[in-house]
Amino acid sequence: MTNFSAQRSLRILVAGGGVTGSALAFWLTRGGHAVTVVERFPALRASGAQVDLRGQGIDAVTRMGLLEEVRSQLVDEPGVAFVDSRGKPKATIMANTSGKGRQTLTSEYEIMRGDLVRILHEATKDDAEYVFGKSVDGFDQHSDKVTAHFSDGTSGEYDLLIGADGQGSRIRRALLPEGFDPYWRVGIHMAYWFVPRIASDTNIRDTYMVPGGRQIMRRSHNATETQVYFVMREESAEASAIHRAPIEQQQKFWAERFSDAGWQTERFVEGMKDSPFFYSQEIAQVRIDSWSKGRVALAGDAAHCASPYSGMGISGGLVGAYVLAGEVNRSPGDLTAALANYERVLRPFVDEIQGEVNPRILRIGMPLSKQAITAFQNATALACFLHIPDLVARMSKEDRGGDWRLPSYTNV
Repeated sequence: MTNFSAQRSLRILVAGGGVTGSALAFWLTRGGHAVTVVERFPALRASGAQVDLRGQGIDAVTRMGLLEEVRSQLVDEPGVAFVDSRGKPKATIMANTSGKGRQTLTSEYEIMRGDLVRILHEATKDDAEYVFGKSVDGFDQHSDKVTAHFSDGTSGEYDLLIGADGQGSRIRRALLPEGFDPYWRVGIHMAYWFVPRIASDTNIRDTYMVPGGRQIMRRSHNATETQVYFVMREESAEASAIHRAPIEQQQKFWAERFSDAGWQTERFVEGMKDSPFFYSQEIAQVRIDSWSKGRVALAGDAAHCASPYSGMGISGGLVGAYVLAGEVNRSPGDLTAALANYERVLRPFVDEIQGEVNPRILRIGMPLSKQAITAFQNATALACFLHIPDLVARMSKEDRGGDWRLPSYTNV
């Protein structure tokens, strides 16, 4: 990769030091810009559950020259099993490792979020300035600059502010009209945490269906830890509000919702207490008409969260960072044109990955009755016996991002 000396070196502030923020720092510093990344957590937030790379996300990491680094940190998850209340697999869909076609329920590139963040941070820490324990509380725009106001009472002037601060972005909230709801909800909620691994926990991801539109997933990413996911269909004010409640209330809510679930529920609920983290969220997409205003732009989940069920959340953030940085590096003297091109180029890809999420199809995988669960498992078992999932994946011409291709930028 050759560094590009930009026509004009910009002062760029990135709010958020996660996957998207670090990817932005990677490409923007290679455009010759002075990049500062502020992260509200006191240290690198190298935690979180398992994520994956698919389609264009793999291409983006390859262009960064980091694919082998990612490969060295992959989680060994060869497939997904649908199990009964005794933990017996009724059907198993294996990952597509052929290098052709489409990834299945589990990707060939499964990695812990924290490991991916560490890889990106390591690749950028010497070129970008990282400031931890600090956030952007507000900003003022001017014709030639944007003034950011920080949580420690200080301020700074920049040519461009980029909000890469996630699905609940504060930068986005400041850009949108008051009262505007950017979320497209699918009526599904999820919580996940870690518990100690036991001998019966295999590397296959187990999925257990519970009547009432509920689901438990178990996946083990190393020799000592297992991830637990509780998922449910529910459209209620209580379910939507619980994610903003104190952790203790969230854990009580999820324990009560799954108290009659069976299988290993008792073990998983008990493990909540000592988990290194606990995260509860409503599954939603971020859908807004514009990703920039003046000298402020949005990237990744802050701009276009596709939701975990798209399978393209992390990939979308990596691709978005590549395109945004590419357009800024190409036209540093005309940010209006650069940000307009960013949206023009990326919007078709975002529309594609967000369109992959169909609430009706999701509900099929979360049946309400025991009879519907049995029917789903039997149909899936038959399809696996006939190798249908494997054949469909290998014969597919495109992954979840469709036929959209990463543009080429000579300046990154």
